[in-house]
Amino acid sequence: MHVAINGWFWGDPYSGSGQYTRALLTALHQIDPTMRLTLIVPASSIADSAATPDGIDVIPVRLPPIGKALAKVWFEQRGYPAAVRKSGAEIAHVPYWGPPLSSSARLVITVHDVIPLVMPIYQGGFGARLYTSLVTAGAKGAAHLITDSEFSRSEIGAWIGFPPEYTTAIPLAAAPDMHPRIGIERDPQIREKYNLPDSYALYLGGFDIRKNLKALIAAYTYLKSASLTDEYPLILAGKLPTTWGSARFPDVPAEIARLELGDAIRFIGPVDEADKPGVYRMARATIVPSFYEGFGLTPLESMACGTPVVAANASSIPEVTSDAAYLVDPNDSRAMGGAIIAVLIQDPLHEQLRNEGLARATNFSWIKTAQQTLDVYRSVAARRKN
Repeated sequence: MHVAINGWFWGDPYSGSGQYTRALLTALHQIDPTMRLTLIVPASSIADSAATPDGIDVIPVRLPPIGKALAKVWFEQRGYPAAVRKSGAEIAHVPYWGPPLSSSARLVITVHDVIPLVMPIYQGGFGARLYTSLVTAGAKGAAHLITDSEFSRSEIGAWIGFPPEYTTAIPLAAAPDMHPRIGIERDPQIREKYNLPDSYALYLGGFDIRKNLKALIAAYTYLKSASLTDEYPLILAGKLPTTWGSARFPDVPAEIARLELGDAIRFIGPVDEADKPGVYRMARATIVPSFYEGFGLTPLESMACGTPVVAANASSIPEVTSDAAYLVDPNDSRAMGGAIIAVLIQDPLHEQLRNEGLARATNFSWIKTAQQTLDVYRSVAARRKN
């Protein structure tokens, strides 16, 4: 079997799609070295091809000088399909929601979520809305769709209308360095780098509206009332938006100021990937208030590092955490605040969630993800023969 993988995000290893592509390709080669894998990348990413495991072919595609956004569409619709045809691959796998409208090989697409369809505010301007229509049409022509959770599988059926029997939920996994001990010797340097306090609650993620930061900030008023914010400030980690106060990015700093929580909540900006395990490990708890996630890698990473999780009982998050996190209604800030307080100050509950989280995290691995993906490839190849 010969699979050609779209490597548009190969040169961006810190994006979600880049991490997924790299981890999946490496694990696929590990579980079946006899399978022929071809990675098709923009020529500008060819310097990163050294990161591919030995035995994987790399085909560079030269992009026209038309700007990054248009070049991406050209690569997806022209460059990648042409390279697939040239490679002679039986299966073309696009590991993100950007499929070609036509392909000489059977098309497998990973649709991590359908947020732009569920929440149109994420589509942006006219060009972005046009792109969403394009990739939605492309997805309908696939032989099989892969997604990250059963929640997203049901959303794909509702919003794209793709046959559920040809959609498979395959969970993601945390990176191997998301661990309670691996790399722990660097934690003091990480603490100094981000000016982290001795103890803290952690939020790590984006600041867009679905992340539900206003509810988390409101929840922290209950910690202030309990005089806990000096001992357990809230650390907000993640890349900050260029502007606050839009429909997509609520004005989080203004909300913090309105509730007089400036001394209790700190922004530390984006965290380097190599530093994330330490930032998780040193936190007393990780808070995940989001009301819509296609998978929810943050709670899984936190559990893998041995840090208890308080999370929203919404979308795909319960699939990831099961009973190993303290789950609350994302719209109930009082309940969220109570859960955070309980996990921070009740040692038996903290230890219980830590142990259950570590055990839960062992159910996810990139080897399992790759094996289930390989099963999809084989089923698609068998259908073609029939």
